Amino acid sequence: MTIFIYATLIFLVIRFSVTVFNFLSNPKLSRAFKYYQDKVSILIPARNESENIIQLLQSIKEQDYTNYEVLVLDDNSSDNTFELVQLFSKENQQFKVVKGKALPADWLGKNYACHQLSEIATGKYFLFLDADEVIKRGLINSLIFRMETENLSLLSLFTNQITLSFGEQLTVPLMHFILLNLLPLRLVKLSKNPAFAAASGQCMFFNASNYRERLWHQHVKHKVVEDVEIMKLVKNDGFKGEALLANGLIYCRMYKNINESVNGFSKNLLAGFGNNIIILLLYQLLVIVGPVVLAVNFNISLLILPITLIVLSRVMISFLSGQSAMLNLILHPLQMLLFLLISIVSIKKYLFKTGTWKGRLIKPI
Repeated sequence: MTIFIYATLIFLVIRFSVTVFNFLSNPKLSRAFKYYQDKVSILIPARNESENIIQLLQSIKEQDYTNYEVLVLDDNSSDNTFELVQLFSKENQQFKVVKGKALPADWLGKNYACHQLSEIATGKYFLFLDADEVIKRGLINSLIFRMETENLSLLSLFTNQITLSFGEQLTVPLMHFILLNLLPLRLVKLSKNPAFAAASGQCMFFNASNYRERLWHQHVKHKVVEDVEIMKLVKNDGFKGEALLANGLIYCRMYKNINESVNGFSKNLLAGFGNNIIILLLYQLLVIVGPVVLAVNFNISLLILPITLIVLSRVMISFLSGQSAMLNLILHPLQMLLFLLISIVSIKKYLFKTGTWKGRLIKPI
């Protein structure tokens, strides 16, 4: 028990150190005031997104960039996504919607949709977005400025998250908590080691020439966590990639209730740990079970250090990700409980191959 307590404390100090590094290095996309004219292809895979898609398209129309095309691929939707985008496109000539092809057996849906979009895109840059997002003025100029000044082939943003329901507030902040508590985000660009890879499929901005040469979505066609795998490929191929926080330039409402959140996060949580059940369980043991054991075995004076580190970590991560620090502190115990539940569900889906998304069975190879 003593060894476990020390291991928990050491891991807590390590995670706190990573959080401090991220806080001090402030890995946010800087807002650029230089204006570019290069053509940008904004590529949006959409499957049953009738509730969200027009809000995104309207936000694109209202931004301050002019030379762009918007291509929406309707991925065999059973709702009226195609008709809504088609109607919008008739009134806005820079927008176009196409019907996706039937999904091949060895592809996952989103990866194939992105690959199809890349085949018809004509821009100097490819900006892949999810349909449940909205972008703000300045995003595209800021993306290009960062790509040009840092000579990047891929720039990915972790979007600001909108959480309206209680279920979302219990789950969605976990994404930034895991990321900024485990990975020094600046090392994605600074280190050539593919182990330091992070990306968010919600916003992937590519140098189109490099993408056409490498066809990165095709190389990860069966990967559940395709965004991180693409970042690894970018680095392995000798190109430069970077992952940053969105800094209020793009927002996403991933899920609308707790059921959607658990189902959504559980489909790729284990994959984010390399489909290694032992590593995920060990992480849960040290992050969730460990603090409980500390509380049971230590007196209050000895709990000051771990409580202080947890509180400061949540405050710094909340500040970086644009979330409410007070709310995350209040909900921290419940968020950790939901994190444990999501992990269990993710492991169960992997073992019994019952993971589904958008009505499709996920069968990673």
